[in-house]
Amino acid sequence: MKKVLNFIRVRLRKLLFEEIWLDDYIKQGMVIGVNCSIQPGVIFDISHCWLIKIGNNVTIAPEAYILAHDTSTKRLIKYTKVANVIIEDNVFIGARSIIMPGVTIGKGSLVAAGSVVTKSVPEESVVAGNPAKIISTTDNYHKKLEEQILSAKIYDSKYTLKGNITNNQKTKMYKELMETRGYVE
Repeated sequence: MKKVLNFIRVRLRKLLFEEIWLDDYIKQGMVIGVNCSIQPGVIFDISHCWLIKIGNNVTIAPEAYILAHDTSTKRLIKYTKVANVIIEDNVFIGARSIIMPGVTIGKGSLVAAGSVVTKSVPEESVVAGNPAKIISTTDNYHKKLEEQILSAKIYDSKYTLKGNITNNQKTKMYKELMETRGYVE
């Protein structure tokens, strides 16, 4: 009974607040590959979502924007610019990034949080900034992380909300990370 009530509550909320779910985008023609992790608050361009194609094994962090149209041109030339957005396989898009129309994010690339991507990103690239620029290859970035982890503080999965972290562990972690960075398994 509880599951039925929850289902009705969620559907009613969707109707009342006009929430858009991934299923709605897919019904309109947006393509999403398998094994993708699309975090809460990601905004897809609902008005032209059929122009958005997302490959396999893609992670899109919270509050990223994926835009397939740009209305800033409307006042100047009386037309809205529209273009495909292609996110290829094994891509990571950081929180609050903006992907503009006409952009392809190449396979294995990483878009840093807060980046504004106005031009296509080559395969295996790390981009950051506004406008986003290539700052590394993913291979070089991987090597840099492997070097950093050798001297970093490592925490096991108990140091997460899912791992039921205790208040003592939170305090300990906070104090230890005052001087350095750490990593959680």
